[in-house]
Amino acid sequence: MAEITAANVGKLREMTGAGLMDCKKALVEVGGDIQAAMDYLRKKGIASAEKKASRAANEGVIAQHIQPGAKVGLLVEINCETDFVAKNESFRAFCDEIARKLAADPNANLEADRVAVVAKMGENILISRHQRIEVSGNGLVAAYIHTGAKVGVLVEVGAGKPETTAKEEFKQLVRDITLQIAAGHPHAVSREQVSPEIIAKEREIAAQSDRLKGKPPQAMEKILQGVMDKFFQTHCLVDQGFVKRNSEVNVKEHVAQIAKQLGDEITIRRFVRFQVGESAS
Repeated sequence: MAEITAANVGKLREMTGAGLMDCKKALVEVGGDIQAAMDYLRKKGIASAEKKASRAANEGVIAQHIQPGAKVGLLVEINCETDFVAKNESFRAFCDEIARKLAADPNANLEADRVAVVAKMGENILISRHQRIEVSGNGLVAAYIHTGAKVGVLVEVGAGKPETTAKEEFKQLVRDITLQIAAGHPHAVSREQVSPEIIAKEREIAAQSDRLKGKPPQAMEKILQGVMDKFFQTHCLVDQGFVKRNSEVNVKEHVAQIAKQLGDEITIRRFVRFQVGESAS
């Protein structure tokens, strides 16, 4: 039997992240062998993870990773049981590492990582969803995590010329767009991306409003168009008032102004916006 010393207990804690008493017990159970104790704790961690899996994980954070060159980006939602753990530095570091791994390989098997952090944090933890964007052609991907990490944004913005993406004005525009998405909560980039079913439903709801009762057909259509315009101004990113300029212009107009300055064509291609808990609602 190997000697169970404070140094060995400390080493095991450092290697596994387990608690002091758990490490002492593990070493006693396996006769002081550190490797065997690690296996013992892993098995115990797996059992703990399975036991905790039935508990609700309604808190959590949104994490992101942008690979060097800003051509690949990823957004991930990771849930836990309490806001206390969501604010824990070790948990945040785990989330950042998961984002990095998924950016490199969106099909990576992360169950061992999840089980290990369940054992360390003592809560049910779930990697709920993630989305990866890889730029095709000229463009950049950027991310923004709002204070508290409850909302995160990932966006791809394209340019006509490769040299445009290296200019600070373009990079600043992309950063500003992430802030716009976080604040404005759009559902589509443009009207063309809104499904015909959603548009038809909104028109039907508007057509049945009291405002249209007794109106002649021509007036009714004009009012309907105004209602739909307001819907698009909320629903579509490029139709929203640009927050950074106090909505004096919309996002489409601001992008066009920057594009003119740079002598290029700039297009917001796609975006992702995650908010903690919305995927379970």
